[in-house]
Amino acid sequence: MGKPLTAEQQRIRQLEAENRQLREDNALLKKASAFFARELK
Repeated sequence: MGKPLTAEQQRIRQLEAENRQLREDNALLKKASAFFARELK
């Protein structure tokens, strides 16, 4: 396999995973808010 990851590379991977999760959460919240906005009309 390759060389072990440096602390900086590990941090980048962690932040990328967190970023991906937050984007998914944000997309879900947008869909939910659109749904409730339609329900209120």
